[in-house]
Parts: sequence; C-alpha cells; structure tokens
Amino acid sequence: MKILVINSGSSSLKFQVIDSESEQVLAKGVCERIGIDGRFTYKTNTGVSVKEPVAMKNHKDAVNTILTTLADPEKGVVKDFAEIDVIGHRLVHGGEKFTGSVVITDEVIQAMTECNDLAPLHNPANLVGVDACRELMPDTLMVGVFDTAFNQTMEPKAFLYGLPYQYYEKHKIRRYGFHGISHKYVSQRAAEFMGQNPKRVKTIVCHLGNGASISAVKYGKVIDNSMGFTPLEGLVMGTRCGDVDPGALEFLAKKENLDFQQIMTILNQESGVLGISNNLSSDFRELKDAEIKYNDHAALAREIFAYKVAKYVGSYAAAMNGVDNIVFTAGVGENDSDIREEICEYLGFLGINIDEVKNREQAEAVKISDGTSRVNVLVIKTNEELEIAREAAAVARQVAEKK
Repeated sequence: MKILVINSGSSSLKFQVIDSESEQVLAKGVCERIGIDGRFTYKTNTGVSVKEPVAMKNHKDAVNTILTTLADPEKGVVKDFAEIDVIGHRLVHGGEKFTGSVVITDEVIQAMTECNDLAPLHNPANLVGVDACRELMPDTLMVGVFDTAFNQTMEPKAFLYGLPYQYYEKHKIRRYGFHGISHKYVSQRAAEFMGQNPKRVKTIVCHLGNGASISAVKYGKVIDNSMGFTPLEGLVMGTRCGDVDPGALEFLAKKENLDFQQIMTILNQESGVLGISNNLSSDFRELKDAEIKYNDHAALAREIFAYKVAKYVGSYAAAMNGVDNIVFTAGVGENDSDIREEICEYLGFLGINIDEVKNREQAEAVKISDGTSRVNVLVIKTNEELEIAREAAAVARQVAEKK
C-alpha cells in the first residue's frame, strides 16, 4: 500500500510517500512559509525535482499542492489520489490518552484538542494538517502516530514529579517524554543491525539534535526518557536550557524584573548551547568551527553538552541495571564524531572502547565500538517517516481484518 506521511507545523508541512511493501520512498518534500509567500520543494525516486514559489494561504492549499503534484502525469508518483491508501500524521502530544497509533476520528481529534495545553506550539499545528487532509480526502483512512506514545510504558516512579499528587490527578502534570517515534525506530533498528531480539536487550538511545533526548529502552519498552512534561526538560539543547533549578528562575525574574512569559522565552529560545556560547550559535557545526579557533564559550558549550549526555547515559545504565547497546542518532548524534568520542570518554566504567576509524564512517548504521568493548556503541540514522508509515500500515491492516 502507498502511504502519505504528513508532518504539519504552524507554517510548514513536510511529506513523504512510502510504499509499505518495499519501504521505498517514492516522493518527498516540504511546503514552507505557508500563509506568507509559499515555497514548495519536491523530489521523487525517479529523479524529478521541483523547487519553486507557490502561493499557499493556508494548510489546505499546501495539501492541495502536494496532492496535485503527486498525481501530475509528468511529476507524480500516483495516477490519482485514490492510489494513496493511508495518510499517517505525526502528532506530537497524546497525553495519557494514547499509548499507540490510532485511526483518526472526531473523537480522537477532540481528545487531542484537550491535550493542546500540553503542547500549545505543536498540537494545534498538527491538527490543522489533519483537518486539511480530511477536507480534501474524506474517504482516505487517516492514522495518528503520537510522539509521546512509545514513552507511555514508563512507570510512575519514572514519570511522577515530586509535586503534590493532586496536581497529577487534576492536571496530569507528569513527565511524558518526547521523540518517541525516533526512539522506537532506532532502538529496533539497532537490535536488527546487531542480530538481537529487541525484547531481550537493554538499549540507550541518544537522539541528539537541536532538540535532544535520551531514552532507556529495556526489553523493547521505554522505562525512562530525559524530556518531561514539555520538551524543555532534560539535556542542554540548541536553544533550550534543559534541567534547571526552578528557584533560579524566581531569582532571575526578581533580579531582571521579568514576567513568566519572558522567562519561558529565555528558557526555550535563548538558552542551551546558544546561551552558553554567549549567543554565538545553536548550530553545533558552527560551535565546532569556533572551538577550533579557540573560542572558549563555544568549547564550553560543547563540553557541557557532552557532559550532560554522559550523565544521563550513566543514570539510565543504572536504571536498567546494565546496558547492551548505546545508540547515537539525529543531526548531532549522527554527524558529530568528536561529540560522540567525548561522551564515550566518560563511559569507560561501562567497558566502552571506541574505534576511532569506525567513529568517522558515514553509513545508515555502523558499530563504532571496538572488539574489546563490553557495550555495543552504534550510530543509526533515524527515520521517523518510515516508522510513521509502518505504524500507519499496521493500523490499516487491523482495520481491514475487522471488516
């Protein structure tokens, strides 16, 4: 079956068409600056490439542009819309309501809308994409794949904060964890690559990008994730602060005469390696170039990032009482060999030894630990779109079996 994968943002819409049998990407692209000046990028597996301005006043226009192009006699990969069997939507926050992927219905949309307060920047944007697809393709099966779902196997000892229990009961204030689609794909791909049964290994996935998170996956189930109630908790990231003492925020607000919204802007947009580098950059490549030129702030930002990652890896090895695989993925994790090496230098107590040559290889999957290492250290390219397509296909098969 042919699956259209949609990842809708507030002013952008990424998409891929994937054949679920061969898992081949037939076409992919992005609609950007929706509601502004509109830019459309599109590529197919046959070599067709389009990059042009297209007027898109809303997400419905964007979806219409995608569908029209996919069915175009010269540029397209389907004869008509009916060839698209399923649309898989990436949905960020499902709260406690969704522990797996589901058929999108009016009831699901209502339940997700009730989670908007938990992800005000993401959920409404996701739903706009869903609404646009439902309006243009009302007869096509649509599946919601939640970024929080894979983390819903965490137990209360991992997800509860040290707050009065009533706030969890009343408002569901707890740790949810994010990047679940990536963590699921990478943990399973690592086991496959190593010839392991995913239900019999302990894996720590380090999803390191501008947004970064670490998960502890024990026997195929997440027992912890570094992100919390929002994606702000956990590691130092590109512009997000990660873990910080709430008391410091009260102190800062009083000293700088800041309101809570200003504090949140600082924590989300002005902190992380950007803030530590003295506003130099949130791009790890630029920080690396600056470090080479003896910029102390850039060097400190990268050092703090590696240190925080290593601390979480160590704590998750303890939480699982051991670890078989440590996997690096996402933009920084996949491409920054120096960061990987620096992180692993802290992990000698686990018996980890890195092969310097392997650590600089570029591949879809590579083992970078040497033959003496007691823990497998891998680099796996994440593929969230493929995981969404797999989830959507599985739900579609379940629906077909019930008919």
